[in-house]
Amino acid sequence: MRSTFMGLETSKRGLYTQQSGLYTTGHNISNANTIGYSRQRVNMQATLGYPGAGLNAPMTQGHIGTGVEAGSIQRVRDQFVDRQFRQEATKLGYWSAKTEAMGQMEDVLNEPSEYGLKQAFNDFYKSMQDISTGSENASARKVALERAAHLADSFNYINSQLKEVQGNLKNELRVETDAINSILRQIAEINEQIQKVEPNGYLPNDLYDARDNLIDQLSEYVPIEISYTKSGGNALGIAEGSVVIKLKGTDSTLVEGNKVAQLQAQGKKVDADGNIIGGASALTDDLTEFQAFTGFGVSDLVNVKDAKNLQPNQFGAKAIDVAQLKSAGGKMISLAHSYGYQDGTNTVPKGEYPSTLQDISKLAKAFVSAFNQIHKEGYQLNSNTKGEDFFAIDAEGKVTVKITDPSQIAASTAPGEEGNGKLAIILSNLQTTSLSNGKEIDLGNGTKVTLTFTKDLDDLEGATTQSFYQGLIGKIGVNAREAENSTVSSATNQLSISNRRASVSSVSLDEEMTNMIMFQQAYNASARMVTVVDETLDKIINGMGRVGI
Repeated sequence: MRSTFMGLETSKRGLYTQQSGLYTTGHNISNANTIGYSRQRVNMQATLGYPGAGLNAPMTQGHIGTGVEAGSIQRVRDQFVDRQFRQEATKLGYWSAKTEAMGQMEDVLNEPSEYGLKQAFNDFYKSMQDISTGSENASARKVALERAAHLADSFNYINSQLKEVQGNLKNELRVETDAINSILRQIAEINEQIQKVEPNGYLPNDLYDARDNLIDQLSEYVPIEISYTKSGGNALGIAEGSVVIKLKGTDSTLVEGNKVAQLQAQGKKVDADGNIIGGASALTDDLTEFQAFTGFGVSDLVNVKDAKNLQPNQFGAKAIDVAQLKSAGGKMISLAHSYGYQDGTNTVPKGEYPSTLQDISKLAKAFVSAFNQIHKEGYQLNSNTKGEDFFAIDAEGKVTVKITDPSQIAASTAPGEEGNGKLAIILSNLQTTSLSNGKEIDLGNGTKVTLTFTKDLDDLEGATTQSFYQGLIGKIGVNAREAENSTVSSATNQLSISNRRASVSSVSLDEEMTNMIMFQQAYNASARMVTVVDETLDKIINGMGRVGI
């Protein structure tokens, strides 16, 4: 015969289980606006029926249920959608960083504009035309010198500002590497906490959420692959365990349990000729010193408590080069592509900023060299003295106006001819003259100047100063537009995936209110059952066996 108290135990279990449901619903509602929080649910399951199996089990009319229990409290999460989100985050990290870097480059060049390098060229060439119509005019010569100085300043401004932005990109590489290391340490610390909780049969859902949020952040910087290691002990089958993080495309493990590897941004020095030299070392904090980014040095796996104390010489265990990072994307490789890097065995830095700086230097050197070669074939005002170098350019690419006296401008093709401004016309025509090695310039006095360019003063390969600069601006504009469009596209895709993930994991207040009412009514019904059983027991205990009293 079954126990009279069996119904009381069944109802008590119902009270406790529905109470767990109410508490979980309250936890969900409290975290409705918590970033990265996944809603949780109580996995209710029926307890073992009565009677149990065995030879001595009593015979009853049926297998009677004994109530309900909360088997586990599990978060609702779709790992497939998480993987999609992180892959898109890696792409978005790449294009967002490139869009920002290219935007800063466009801001520096500031084209088309009334104050850019193109306008400075136009103003200078026009001032030379003005001299040709009145070569003895002192004011026209002074204006030409002023506009020459403005042209030189324009070159110098672009050069210095691009190098300053490039230095900021170098600093960002260092800072973001520190951010990656911090995220890796935090993930290892959470792994350690999870390893302590799971073997006791619990699901640390809030720790899972915190860890997944950090993994989402990490995926913006570098492409990663994740797997899980079970905790053992009395861990539930649905327990996730500790995460193992590897850098995609490499054999480098960054996190494993409570052990973590740290990264060090590294680069190689570049000599005065622009060639990469020496071995890789940590990027310095000197923002004016350019080092071609080569990748990351990776330390051995160490206990998370010791990770902060790693010394600079402890990052030589492994190396992750640019080629390994290149195919998968992420913010770090994007910064490297903008800043300047060595990919494989190339001896000259690649990248958006090194390429642009090289083109600006090429334009400046070719212009200065061609202008000086022609200017030295003319004659100064009222003089038999030939012209001198008009401009000068140093090893750092700084352009200066070498002549200081307006009368030193050689506008004449013949000595002592005050009104002769023929050379000034030829100099102004450089605007539409292709600059290439061996190009002949006819001075109109029986003399031809053959333009020659030394190895370090590359010619423009047949382009004019105007067309070369327009081509440069066009290339930058195309790259910037591509980055911007890709950023919008990637952000749109990520938003779509994020919405899909939110539809699975986020808290719906309407749904939680419905659950709250459901659990509340179930709790009330279980409480009512306790009252009914209590009244039954009261009748049995106090009302039966009282015949004749």
